[in-house]
Amino acid sequence: MGRSPRKDLLAGLTVAVIALPLALGFGISSGAGAQAGLVTAVIAGALAAVFGGSNLQVSGPTGAMTVVLVPIMHQYGTSGLLTVGLLAGAALVALALLRAGRYMAYVPVPVVEGFTVGIAAVIALQQIPGALGVKPPAGDNPVVVALKAVGRFAAHPNWPALAVAAAVVVIMLVGARLRPAIPFSLVAVAAATVVAQLAHLRVATIGHLPAGLPAPSLAFLDPAHVPALMPSALAVAALAALESLMSATAADAMSVSERHDSDRELFGQGLANLAVPLFGGVAATGAIARTAVNVRTGAASRLAALVHAAVLAVIVFAAAPLVAGIPLAALAGVLIATAIRMVEVGSLRALARSGRGEALIMALTAAATLAFNLVTAVIAGLVVSGVLALRTVASTARAEQVPLHADLPSEDHHEEEQALLAEHIVAYRLDGPLLFAAAHRFLLELSEVADVRVVILRMSRVSAMDASGAKVLGDAIDKLTHHGALVLVSGVRADHQNRLDALGVLDRLNEAGRIFATTPDAIAYGRTHLQGAGLLPAPPAPPAQPVGAS
Repeated sequence: MGRSPRKDLLAGLTVAVIALPLALGFGISSGAGAQAGLVTAVIAGALAAVFGGSNLQVSGPTGAMTVVLVPIMHQYGTSGLLTVGLLAGAALVALALLRAGRYMAYVPVPVVEGFTVGIAAVIALQQIPGALGVKPPAGDNPVVVALKAVGRFAAHPNWPALAVAAAVVVIMLVGARLRPAIPFSLVAVAAATVVAQLAHLRVATIGHLPAGLPAPSLAFLDPAHVPALMPSALAVAALAALESLMSATAADAMSVSERHDSDRELFGQGLANLAVPLFGGVAATGAIARTAVNVRTGAASRLAALVHAAVLAVIVFAAAPLVAGIPLAALAGVLIATAIRMVEVGSLRALARSGRGEALIMALTAAATLAFNLVTAVIAGLVVSGVLALRTVASTARAEQVPLHADLPSEDHHEEEQALLAEHIVAYRLDGPLLFAAAHRFLLELSEVADVRVVILRMSRVSAMDASGAKVLGDAIDKLTHHGALVLVSGVRADHQNRLDALGVLDRLNEAGRIFATTPDAIAYGRTHLQGAGLLPAPPAPPAQPVGAS
């Protein structure tokens, strides 16, 4: 932290300026209030900076987390919301101790892009009542709530609120294009507050904020409600882990030499979420937008995130009356502009052009986020991704007929011998993974083998095999044997041999001595079999030894 304190101080101050309206907005959007958003930004920002696994991560309330918290707030109230945050913190610490951080890297890019689009849409829709200056209608689905809010506005228009929200959105989006280094979110909110006060506009404001942090308390925790809240807590923990590690990875990519520790990051986020509910804050995660600003403004260590938390703490203690006058419509405009900026159109187009499967996963995840919730959307995206990945893997598996001459000894390379062998022996090389997704196609291919006397299955190039693939291999061998073919197997890898032995797939072939280390050995066995059946000429007898020779 002592390497570049000047850079860290400037970066921390810049991030705090940007984080202030976001913390207020996300706190209000979650239903816990503006004070809860500020408390979360201060405490989670400080604890995650000290104990987390990234030197550049900035933590606090985020839009993605708000999307998950709103239904919990509606169903269980403030006490349930705080309990969920506490349980999620404990779950994150457990994930860290189990060293689960490495597995978060396996979430496919289309799923990440899809739920980013879905989150952005939900955040924007959640702000429609505030932007229109109407009381938020009851309901959990953001699309339905937004439509009801539009209906209320049509019945009783509140043009000043709409004008304030629209002005903030325009200032933020246009300003970000012209002067990206200026924190236009704070500029727009400050301007909207001044205009609203001077013009006496009929717009709702944040209202009274207590100066300072509340005393820590566990009064909200009711042990009887813990079992019912546990599924929601696990969903919050999963989202916090995913978003925090994504943000830390993005910070690594934007910096030169930084590399985060995934498990330590989970531990830091867990401690932050254990502490935040004690002060009335909501669940927190690493914030991608604030972390990106932190890196781009020159942050070199954790000091920047600590400065960000300290500046917000000063605002809580010293500037609560000023913050109380901010119009709610202005904060709604900040979050709508933030949601719009979350969607990178170029990245979505590139991903959509890369393949129909990726486009389908992305669209499904985004739609499920709007229709259900974020956790359901991610699970649906992962399931579809897994199915498409298995289909791709299965398409690489094949059983290809190969000529025999490459495996025959050099003395057998005369055309007559090769022709006779080719009439009665066919060799198939099995390539790629022999998994359940490819198993039935594999069986159909082998079942179409022509009427030959010997079938050699070359398995040295089988890269993977599961129980379904092994069973189908056994079925194919039984079917070929039933059709009168002598089945020989060569080149079975040791790791596959153990699975085949456990399932008894090759037991009969092994007892009959029909499993070989190499294909030439199998061909030699097949030749002997054909000679015994009179289909190939017998080998010439060795010359007689002269009488008296030793």
